[in-house]
Amino acid sequence: MAIFYTLLLFMIIAAIIAVETKNLLSAVICIGAIGFGASLMFLFLRAPDIAITQIVVEVLGLIILIRATIARDLTFISGDREFFGVVVSVVIVFVIFLAGVKVFETLSVFGSPIFALVPGAASQTYIAEGLERTGAANIVSSVILDFRAYDTLGEATVLFTSIIGATVIMREKAKKLLEDPDQ
Repeated sequence: MAIFYTLLLFMIIAAIIAVETKNLLSAVICIGAIGFGASLMFLFLRAPDIAITQIVVEVLGLIILIRATIARDLTFISGDREFFGVVVSVVIVFVIFLAGVKVFETLSVFGSPIFALVPGAASQTYIAEGLERTGAANIVSSVILDFRAYDTLGEATVLFTSIIGATVIMREKAKKLLEDPDQ
């Protein structure tokens, strides 16, 4: 339970920094940290499909935001870095590393799902009655297309929309318009 509070605190600090900073690129990076924390929380809650969707959406969203930020805010780093900034950066990277290690320590051994131990779990119903209740050709199709159809549709829509958005931002015509706005 302490890891949830730590991740929540990390996400709150990142949100405050994102709102208060004057540098747009720093705000985008903090928003990415919030999404990373959310995906770690999904992993701890044993929802890997939602965590994967969160990571994909977060990465594509960051690509779009960084692209928009770089076009508006040119930041140049010159001279020596402050000692405090370097220490804070190292501490943040170390905390993210420890959170990742903790996530992988708490995950179940591959091949031994925890929901198989619960007698009344939805997964047990899917396996026992899936083919009879849906008439599907196989159990995977019955779960994905009948029992969890809205969830699958939602995830596919989010992924499709994110990919289309990133494609629109990264295409050649958009790059040419940024270089020569008279066209």
